[in-house]
Amino acid sequence: MPTDEPTDAEVVETASAAAEGVVLEQYKQSELKDLDITVTFEEGVLEVDVYINPPEDAEPDAEDVADTAALTAQEAVDELFA
Repeated sequence: MPTDEPTDAEVVETASAAAEGVVLEQYKQSELKDLDITVTFEEGVLEVDVYINPPEDAEPDAEDVADTAALTAQEAVDELFA
């Protein structure tokens, strides 16, 4: 029986892409010392962890960008289930 619910893989891919998009809108990829986006979706629970290590003088603040990226990932997944 087909379902309209997205697969776990689709959820993870959507969240990852959304978070990465936010980060790369703020920083050039070549400037980042490190970028790690970890997404899990198990038993209906989404977890998004974003770690950014930009150059020391980079603006905006990396913590703010990471928070925005995680929230954007959540919103993108919410749209999948809408």
